[in-house]
Amino acid sequence: MGAGRRILVTGGAGFIGANLVRRLLGDGWSVRVVDLLVTGRKEYLDGLDVEFVAGDIRTPEVVADALTGIDAVAHLAASGSVVQSVADPAANFSTNAIGTFTVLDQARRAGVGRLVFSSTGGALIGDATPPVDERSVPRPISPYGASKMVGEAYGHAFAKSYGLHTVSTRFANVYGPYSGHKGGAITVFFKALHSGEPLVIYGDGKASRDYLYVDDICAGIQLGLTADVPAGSVYHLASGVETTVTQLADACRRVVGKPDHPIEFRPPRPGEVNRNFASYDLAKAELGFSPTVELDEGLARTWDWYLAHVL
Repeated sequence: MGAGRRILVTGGAGFIGANLVRRLLGDGWSVRVVDLLVTGRKEYLDGLDVEFVAGDIRTPEVVADALTGIDAVAHLAASGSVVQSVADPAANFSTNAIGTFTVLDQARRAGVGRLVFSSTGGALIGDATPPVDERSVPRPISPYGASKMVGEAYGHAFAKSYGLHTVSTRFANVYGPYSGHKGGAITVFFKALHSGEPLVIYGDGKASRDYLYVDDICAGIQLGLTADVPAGSVYHLASGVETTVTQLADACRRVVGKPDHPIEFRPPRPGEVNRNFASYDLAKAELGFSPTVELDEGLARTWDWYLAHVL
């Protein structure tokens, strides 16, 4: 579907980027990556036919040069931690809000045909009764969620003001290979299971999330790049399944073969929503998106990758 077309992947040396780049190459895209390598790892792209640019998306000249000859953009570069956004909201705003504005502004100046923005579901919507969908009113409770709301708003504004064909994809909690550098629950659980340390759960374990395997999120991004949908559209990419933190811990223990591994409960952390899962009905109807990998299967694939590359 991408034969002969050129795409820029911002944050392409990160977790989702490393997976997406491989799928794009398989679809015939010519891929350029721009990444500051703060959390990304250039070695994730070793052996791939990818043009790599080390640079900061907040710098207009860097983005403008990276967009030369580009047909489409997958904008993944971001500061993705809710906890870190609460600790340092200014840094989060700089990367996520200013960085996204810079990418959008340079993309419309370069005449880019399509830009897919990586947004978020739970952190953007906040504490709402799930399942949430595109009609849910965003009330973010963390600076991270607010920064993604800003990105969506500018994406829609650039679609209507300048004709830039933007599509915002609201990610569920994504997991899978190339996530060893991340600080999410599954990464932390797997490392603890390997080291023998207790699994740490913040709160009473009843907080819930929507977990989506990285291949499914990448498939959704690819659909956003090519589907015949209106500019400025927003879609939830999710599993539609609510999983509590305790259920996730049990699944990780089961996959690893340590069902009785100890769990330690600690006080909840500020800025994190209590319950969240999303409906992907609109993405299914308009993009043709449907998740294909169930949680236990995805965790098993991820654990195998961790054993080979991280632990």
